[in-house]
Amino acid sequence: MEIKLLNVAKASLHELLADYEDFLRSRSHRQWEENSVELLKMRELGRARNDSAFFMRLASTRPPETIANMAIVLIKQADYLLFRQIQRASAEFLKHGGMRERMTRLRLQARSRQSRP
Repeated sequence: MEIKLLNVAKASLHELLADYEDFLRSRSHRQWEENSVELLKMRELGRARNDSAFFMRLASTRPPETIANMAIVLIKQADYLLFRQIQRASAEFLKHGGMRERMTRLRLQARSRQSRP
C-alpha cells in the first residue's frame, strides 16, 4: 500500500510538472536548460533549504517565468526523493514482506508460544 501511495504522489508531481512546462511554453517563456546557471543555483537552494516560507519570500520578488522554473526544479528534486523512497520501500517489502505476511508471522509465533508447556 505504501508503494502504491508513493507512486500516486509521483504521478501527481508529473502532472504538476507538465502544467508548469505548459505554462512556460504557452507564454513563449524559456525553460531553464540543463546545467544553466539558474538551474544549478536553484538545485543548490533546493538541497540547502527545506522551509516553504523561504521559497515563498523568494517567489514574491520574481517574475512568473522565474517562479515556474523554480517550481520545475523543486518538483524534479521531489520526484527524485520519491523515487529513492519507492526503492527503499520496495527493498523493505522484499526483505520483510507485506503487512499480511508480517501479521501471519506474528500470529504463528503467538500460537507457537501458547502451545509450549
